[in-house]
Amino acid sequence: MIPMSERTIALVTGANKGIGYEIAAGLGALGWSVGVGARDDRRREAAVEKLRAAGADAFGVPLDVTDDASATAAARLIEDQAGRLDVLVNNAGITGSMPQEPTGVDPATIRTVVETNVIGVIRVTNAMMPLLRRSASPRIVNMSSSVGSLTRQSGTAAEQTTGPVAVAYAPSKTFLNAVTLQYARELAGTNILINAGCPGYVATDLNGFRGVRTPEQGAAIAIKLATLPDGGPTGQFFEDAGVVPW
Repeated sequence: MIPMSERTIALVTGANKGIGYEIAAGLGALGWSVGVGARDDRRREAAVEKLRAAGADAFGVPLDVTDDASATAAARLIEDQAGRLDVLVNNAGITGSMPQEPTGVDPATIRTVVETNVIGVIRVTNAMMPLLRRSASPRIVNMSSSVGSLTRQSGTAAEQTTGPVAVAYAPSKTFLNAVTLQYARELAGTNILINAGCPGYVATDLNGFRGVRTPEQGAAIAIKLATLPDGGPTGQFFEDAGVVPW
């Protein structure tokens, strides 16, 4: 077995199911050591056991992205486990209660979605940053969505493939894209590459399994961005077909 010091170390948030699980599985298949970040103890450990049964080097990371202490404890666990972090995939996200027409939405719904989808990403990224800086080739992947593209949201009817009006979820992904750009600006000139990825319309519990893509297909863009070579793109928004317009 390859010693931990020679393995690539990754953390995937929201990795106990759906796209997050398949991202963890895909990175594990590369021979990486993968932290399964999730707040539900039972589901997290079940995912770890399943990944290990498939041959992956997986370990559980208790993590609630909405809690400062939880993020700090997760970073401490990874430091004790591996001493550094090579790849962070910020996958955890929620849609919030529907409907979300702006004239009738409960503002609390927006706060809840932004707390997870945006502030949670900042919270976890900053907690992990000291560990990422110890890596030779650190990568950060923020899982976004095409619904966060203002260009697509405001395009012609033929271009509008961005789902229903959702004033909490869709703008949270636009916000996440903007946050990704700000990190890229701050980290310019370092070896840390940070990008946003769109998995497409994937059948998960977030959409009642109405999506047309499998979680494994949705995970592909995250795996691609997690494995970018040194000198690769940073501060961009990608889907399988290429760059997504902001």
